[in-house]
Amino acid sequence: MKKILSAKGIRRVRRPSYLGFDIEGYPWKKEINYREHPQMYRVGKGEQGVLICEPYKSIIGPLWRFKDPQIARESAETIFNRFMEFIDDGDFVGADLARKYLQMGYTRSRRYANYKGGRKYDKEDGYALLKRGTGEKQKAEAALIFYGYWKKAEGNDWYRDEKMRWKKEYG
Repeated sequence: MKKILSAKGIRRVRRPSYLGFDIEGYPWKKEINYREHPQMYRVGKGEQGVLICEPYKSIIGPLWRFKDPQIARESAETIFNRFMEFIDDGDFVGADLARKYLQMGYTRSRRYANYKGGRKYDKEDGYALLKRGTGEKQKAEAALIFYGYWKKAEGNDWYRDEKMRWKKEYG
């Protein structure tokens, strides 16, 4: 973290990761069909690649919603069911991306629970962190729903074993 002088005084800020993003060095590419070329898929950290990897982005992305707890529950259940279908088909890439959407449901819901409008940084103030605790309570409930399904997916024996194997073989 570095310190900056802003209109509101000296602050320690962590710049958002999307600033100065290295698209060329990013291992996931939007022009690759990961169902046809699964060997090109990398597990990565957290939610990386989730908004790029086709055709899975188009399959799972439209299912991903967290506006309120009821919508979040329907979304998380549907995505988890897709996760299980990918496992039944032996499709690790699809399963991993479904797991990532569940994780992202948790992290984005938490962001909206913590920060009004989901905005963490003040672009107009040198990307200083905005005040935490200004978000919506229903988003915190949505986050808990996604969290449960995310952890359930991570705990699946086939998925856990295949993830370790995949990381060793492909990265």
